Amino acid sequence: MMNKVFNNADDAISDVHNGAMLLLGGFGLCGLPENCIAALVKKGVKDLTCVSNNAGVDDFGIGLMLKQHQVKKMIASYVGENAEFERQLLSGELEVELIPQGTLATRCMAAGYGMPAIFTPAGIGTEVAIGKEIRNFNGKDYLMEMAFDADFAIVKAWKGDTMGNLIYRATARNFNPAMAMAGKITVAEVEELVEPGELDPDHIHTPGIYVHRIFQGVNYEKRIEQRTVRKFED
Repeated sequence: MMNKVFNNADDAISDVHNGAMLLLGGFGLCGLPENCIAALVKKGVKDLTCVSNNAGVDDFGIGLMLKQHQVKKMIASYVGENAEFERQLLSGELEVELIPQGTLATRCMAAGYGMPAIFTPAGIGTEVAIGKEIRNFNGKDYLMEMAFDADFAIVKAWKGDTMGNLIYRATARNFNPAMAMAGKITVAEVEELVEPGELDPDHIHTPGIYVHRIFQGVNYEKRIEQRTVRKFED
């Protein structure tokens, strides 16, 4: 079997090319593939189509790629924390497709399952439906949404083994597992890389069959997007 283990992010994403479509895991600033994003910025690859739940913030996550004008098109559900994203959108520098969060997740899942499209009621009667096929099932209208055809899925997990089996923690389990299934090539960075047999099979979220490359990441910041604390009364 081909070795899946890479030394670092630079090696793992070395063949990401100009014009590629990337699925980038994470939810807010949680579970971001920080090492791979840094490597993509360093590599300077351009004209990317990036699919992610959100666009990061100005100085972290996908925001770093936007700052370097590496992203041609952004497909996301939420973009409200990134001023540079807003500037590029309003100036016409950046193509943007906003889609419902559930649709985003299900289009990833469909790609992983080998399905070409899904039907969903989300977006019917809104701008989301413009130009898309609508079919009626049992008296209810549904949009046809295409599965993502991504060149790479880039995800981050808490633990993984050298066969590519992955375990996520908490909110990082939101989009990472669905995206890990969906890329032609899936790259996983993990906080801890162990040998086969060291992970409890009952706790594995992404089987190694979906993962093509894996490496142990370093220096995770794990930023908090909006820090809130409880106010105690005297």
